[in-house]
Amino acid sequence: MARRARRSRWIRPITHPTTTEGLNLLFADTAFAQACEYRGVDRAERDRDQAGRARNARPRDGLGRPLPHGARGVERQPEGVLRTPGEALAEAQRLIDDGMPFHAHEVLEDAWKSAPEHERELWRGLAQLAVGLTHALRGNPTGAESLLRRGAVNIAPYQQEPPHGIDVAGLVRWADGAGTPGWAATPRLRATADRSEDQRTD
Repeated sequence: MARRARRSRWIRPITHPTTTEGLNLLFADTAFAQACEYRGVDRAERDRDQAGRARNARPRDGLGRPLPHGARGVERQPEGVLRTPGEALAEAQRLIDDGMPFHAHEVLEDAWKSAPEHERELWRGLAQLAVGLTHALRGNPTGAESLLRRGAVNIAPYQQEPPHGIDVAGLVRWADGAGTPGWAATPRLRATADRSEDQRTD
């Protein structure tokens, strides 16, 4: 019997029927590959993007949950887009504000992959916070707590000199307070004074 998740501390999840409830998004591609092998599907027949990278082509809802083929979903963020830090933060914030943290995580993941070495853990942590928020909105407190904690740990070393106006201290406090009464599901990635710089090239 599946363990019943404790939801009393969490905001009400946005519900949508799915067969992958609680799936750890960080391992979605691995799980799909294993499913292909189990069903005898050749890896070469897997869905791929325009660059030839394996990517599940099923449409997804605003929280990244797979929908049936042919369903109307939310357009996913293209992979491998090079953005300035300001552009990445502005786009991720827009998606978070619109209730789509899974899609924000894809933007932040691109920034992580292209960031200079000394900032990679910061962007990795921001992507993890977005995934943690995704789990929270999907009603998975265990996954949320785990990803939010890992994200906070990765960004915490940048609190003294946060680059690009990122509100590292505020995000750490936000992650630590997850699930408590009044917890906001729309964290601010940048300090208020710095959000006017979103359109500038960092």
